[in-house]
Amino acid sequence: MKGIILAGGSGTRLHPLTQVVSKQLLPVYDKPMIYYPLSVLMLSGITEILIISTPHDLPNFERLFGDGEHLGLSINYKVQPSPDGLAQAFILGEEFIGDEDVCLVLGDNIFYGAGLPKMLQNSVQTVKDEEKAVVFGYYVDDPERYGVADFDNDDNVTSIEEKPTNPRSNYAVVGLYYYPNSVVKIAKGIKPSARGELEITSVNEEYLNKKQLKLQVMSRGYAWLDTGTHEALTEATEFVKVIEKRTSLKISCIEEIAYRMGYIDRKQLEKLATPLIKSGYGEYLMNLK
Repeated sequence: MKGIILAGGSGTRLHPLTQVVSKQLLPVYDKPMIYYPLSVLMLSGITEILIISTPHDLPNFERLFGDGEHLGLSINYKVQPSPDGLAQAFILGEEFIGDEDVCLVLGDNIFYGAGLPKMLQNSVQTVKDEEKAVVFGYYVDDPERYGVADFDNDDNVTSIEEKPTNPRSNYAVVGLYYYPNSVVKIAKGIKPSARGELEITSVNEEYLNKKQLKLQVMSRGYAWLDTGTHEALTEATEFVKVIEKRTSLKISCIEEIAYRMGYIDRKQLEKLATPLIKSGYGEYLMNLK
């Protein structure tokens, strides 16, 4: 399976912060925002990754990650000329995806939970074994603000509604999606919505109609944070700060994940830590066992 991070958009809800800097490069406590979705792909066992962003912002991501070899990854880049919907990612990434399955994660979403790696890897396996799509559902008190999924006892999605007046469930569909290779053909076949975008909901509805859509429920003990507003960004920073201080462990530390997952060895970990040694981040990497 390959992975795509969609890191486009103009971040207007975060102006003036994002008038010069991409939203996904803003700090969330001790690391750039994009580290968090990248860590999700890495924990999924995905090492071939495509970052999609604007013509203005893409060079900054390239400066940050290069080709990804230092992390044991292969990172590619693609310009999104205009933000025409989440499903556009599969069209822009068609050549990159090739004949592989694919995971799409949004560049401003943060996921946390002790069982997260296993959950992610199970989703990859479900797509491979059953050729079904897997979306993630998170319980919210205000489901009318989100795309909402209802599901049966076997976690098969039975309905998807976009910002419903009378929601059938409280489970919002969050910015993490695992698809079989057929998603490319589906994305190329859907029509733009009333707002002129290729909606990810339209893609999910195609799988729903074929009874090929599963919901992975993020239950008690998991957290999902969307960092799209000033308040949400501040809350995410405080969340990460408290967890890291209380546990003495870092969240979404991509260098540590690369080491733990076997993408790099101890020597490379120390090489990555050395330039960061004056910060607590570099010291943390050096002290990993």
